[in-house]
Amino acid sequence: MFYLFTHNDLDGVGCGILARLAYGNKAEIRYNSVGGLEHQLERFLERAAERAGDDDFLCITDLSVGKEMANKLTEYESEGKQLQLIDHHKTALYLNEFSWGEVTVSDKEGRLASATSLFYEYLLKRDLLQDSGGVGEFVELVRQYDTWEWDQNNNQKAKQLNDLFFLVSIEEFEKRMVERLEQSSAFEFDDFESRLLQMEAEKIERYIRRKGREIIQTFIGNYCTGIVHAESYHSELGNELGKEHSHLDYIAILNLGGKKISYRTIHDNIDVSAIAGKFGGGGHAKASGSPMDKEAFRVYIEEVFAMDPIRPDASRNLYNIKESGIGTLYETRQGETFFIYLHSSGTWRAERNGSDMGHEFSSFIEAERHLKRKFSAYLARDEAFVNYLARHYVSGKK
Repeated sequence: MFYLFTHNDLDGVGCGILARLAYGNKAEIRYNSVGGLEHQLERFLERAAERAGDDDFLCITDLSVGKEMANKLTEYESEGKQLQLIDHHKTALYLNEFSWGEVTVSDKEGRLASATSLFYEYLLKRDLLQDSGGVGEFVELVRQYDTWEWDQNNNQKAKQLNDLFFLVSIEEFEKRMVERLEQSSAFEFDDFESRLLQMEAEKIERYIRRKGREIIQTFIGNYCTGIVHAESYHSELGNELGKEHSHLDYIAILNLGGKKISYRTIHDNIDVSAIAGKFGGGGHAKASGSPMDKEAFRVYIEEVFAMDPIRPDASRNLYNIKESGIGTLYETRQGETFFIYLHSSGTWRAERNGSDMGHEFSSFIEAERHLKRKFSAYLARDEAFVNYLARHYVSGKK
């Protein structure tokens, strides 16, 4: 019997679908949360003696184990049992020290791996699956979504696959995908799924707009952090809020019901897996998660509870627009004004309440980032811009 313990997200369930295609009814698949894996493994190891079959194969995908459990698995393998762990999170790289551990973050071409793509290669090498077009496309859609490569490639089909995953139960999703991949050489959504996905896309858009009005900004350590409470659509929400507020280093999405925090960033120089690791979590550089322990509760909830949400930039301006040749006006909740303009020297400068701040910036974006991070400034409306110009004559600035 092939026993698969895998994650209960799209990437983990993708591994389960591949296992079902490869082993059929000879596979027993268990979908686990990050926190629930070791408990399930403990029960599996305790009952190992009850299973008489020497051909049993234990496989773990898209999840890692701690060192104590790793030692128990090594002991299990030493008894002649077959064991394999396949993962792609860099926080699990230490498991490569074990004979049964195979953790790969990226492939030879430098593309980020997913557990589904790694497990697919594993099955292909052992002739347990054939390299069919439909299965290969499904695997690539999962990989692109899990690594967030779909956003760079604008691969909406990968995002839709994840949307569909959350619209049905894991059991139904697995059944639908297995039947489709067994019967077709290409991967497509059926008419019912397409209509369902269109309604879901509209729902997600409304949800992101609503949550966008609730995000707060603060510094946590050296990181300018956006914090928002949300129970759904963490990846989409983190990505869109990160783009809208690009001056933020990362977005922390709090799920009080689940007592979890998701961390998302759009910046290549920020590693949120290191941030999640401080609270007992981990994951990818741009997408990670952690439990909400007492320290995380203090940092992300208690200390910022009284803060007001970020004021959004004015969205319908005709005159006060970014990188304008006549300057751009920003305001704060405290009534301060900041005016960014292009100096004759070719650098960008800023005034605070009508007085030069003494800073030179190489670009408008750099100047705006400074004001948003340090003062939580937001783009003022046209009326405030016109009034400011009436009070402060800027055409003679040198």
